[in-house]
Amino acid sequence: MREVHAGYGATPILFGVSLDVRQGEAVALLGKNGMGKTTLMKTAIGFLKPWRGTIEFEGRDLTRLAPHDIARLGVGLVPENRRIFPGLTVRENLELGLSAAPRRSADLRERRLAAVFQHFPRLRERLDQSGKTLSGGEQQMLAIARVMMAGARLILMDEPTQGLAPAFIRHIRDMIRELKRLGVTVLLIEQNARVALSVCDRGYIMEKGVIVFEASSRELRESPVTREKLGV
Repeated sequence: MREVHAGYGATPILFGVSLDVRQGEAVALLGKNGMGKTTLMKTAIGFLKPWRGTIEFEGRDLTRLAPHDIARLGVGLVPENRRIFPGLTVRENLELGLSAAPRRSADLRERRLAAVFQHFPRLRERLDQSGKTLSGGEQQMLAIARVMMAGARLILMDEPTQGLAPAFIRHIRDMIRELKRLGVTVLLIEQNARVALSVCDRGYIMEKGVIVFEASSRELRESPVTREKLGV
């Protein structure tokens, strides 16, 4: 992102935001509620069009593309509050994720399902259950698995541990580490700064629509700026 300005109606939210996420790394976007983090995610995935500035992925300009076109290029979103389809089964939710893949086949579906079940065996057990019967942690697994089905190379995660029990938080943290091992790039919004900095390589702190600090995770853990801006 380069000098991105965006907002809702006539209300500006982002003021010249610039950030980079390099291939294969996990980057945390930290900040208190209402600072513009989710707006940044919506702008990156195409739900909001930037007023000014540019957004690129693998050298491709995303600035004016529709969300489904951005998804087909390999960018996936795990949205805040999961946003799975409650009336569809786990299998149907997963197969909807596959619809974002540029080339679809029965063989591709089976290979990606096998990969999902390797990381989330609980979803195999729940395959024919509707999404609304899953626990919050299981719904979060399903939301991550859905973008894995699409073959996303960059995954944007918005508050994936929000409202989850500690055991599920550990599972999501381990999943982010595994995604990195597989070469998937992650941009993570997370209120739990300790969790985010335990899995991410670098981080940005956002305040009132502006990036105010950038450092490695180790530096962020030790910096008085982190304590000042985030209260941790």
